[in-house]
Amino acid sequence: MKRQSVTAALGCLILLCGFPLSSEAYRDYFTDAQKQELVKIQTVLIEALALTDKGAGNADGILDVAMKRMGELGYTTVSDPHVSHDVVVRVKCEQKKTWEGTASAGGDNDLPDAPSRLWKGPACQITYALGGMKVKWQKEVRTEFEDAVGAAQSAQAPDPGLYAMNALHDALETYEFPLLLTAEWGQPDRLLKLLDSPQTSQIRKLKIISLLGEMVADEALPHLTEALKDKDLAKQAAVALGNMGKEGIPVLIDILKHSKQPELQAAAAKGLGDLGNIHSDSRVVPPLLEMLDAPGIDIVVQTEVAWALGRVPDRRSVEPLFALDRKLQKIRKDPPDPQIKKLKEAVFWSIKQVYTEDQYS
Repeated sequence: MKRQSVTAALGCLILLCGFPLSSEAYRDYFTDAQKQELVKIQTVLIEALALTDKGAGNADGILDVAMKRMGELGYTTVSDPHVSHDVVVRVKCEQKKTWEGTASAGGDNDLPDAPSRLWKGPACQITYALGGMKVKWQKEVRTEFEDAVGAAQSAQAPDPGLYAMNALHDALETYEFPLLLTAEWGQPDRLLKLLDSPQTSQIRKLKIISLLGEMVADEALPHLTEALKDKDLAKQAAVALGNMGKEGIPVLIDILKHSKQPELQAAAAKGLGDLGNIHSDSRVVPPLLEMLDAPGIDIVVQTEVAWALGRVPDRRSVEPLFALDRKLQKIRKDPPDPQIKKLKEAVFWSIKQVYTEDQYS
């Protein structure tokens, strides 16, 4: 394919092929003083509310599970508002969730645990307040059923409200709101302690690693490097390393070039693209080019390498990407190979990024 035809045809594809940005644990609306308050949080006041069709119910079970779960992260939890505390965490559980207006879209609002105005069934909404200020942080836990009355009847439970509260209690037992709050407050040491504990489940460790990456917690770097040795955690650790500082680059390069696990290599390539983009660091380009069309390379890894090169525009990538594009255009299969199609899209997009007329002027 000629360069002119590539650059002329690329306009619409770039709109379809974006890259998500990692969310910050600290929100922009906090002042420096408030951020310092967050990182020092130790004593947490828990307030719980249980609302059924019959009115306010007994929220002791909800309160107990919330206090226990926050205690797992080493926080001191209290339920008496007269006791000195650093922050207030509120857990409001309802048999039928009340509508609170049109939900925002984009960012955290699109996450599965963000409050949904479409959900009318049983739900617990978790919020927190700092120094009397209600923070714009809100998570929602829902039951598997939307109709508490029908679900209670099917289970031969006499009280739909109590049945809904018990189901929400069980959901709070497994929902990782303590990890989310700890990341939100910018306290990676608590997460690292849990990550290193042999009692922590693999699923929970994966969540912690993901949060550490989003927090860009540099102190997590040696822990993530250690997690690379665990095949069940390695992929998530490599992705998290992609959000870290430049110190993660040599580790990811080594994984990309020498790992025997394609999934791990692909994660490393993505991480290198992220780091190169965030820090404008062209050190990631040569190893990515070395692997772009390496003999025997897995096509999934090759695709991530191509995407990564587009994230770090560099004149050295121009000819290798065009060479791979010419090679791919000769492949004709009916029906088209979906993996080949994805690779073509990655190369197509990256050529646009590295071959802009005024890119290097």
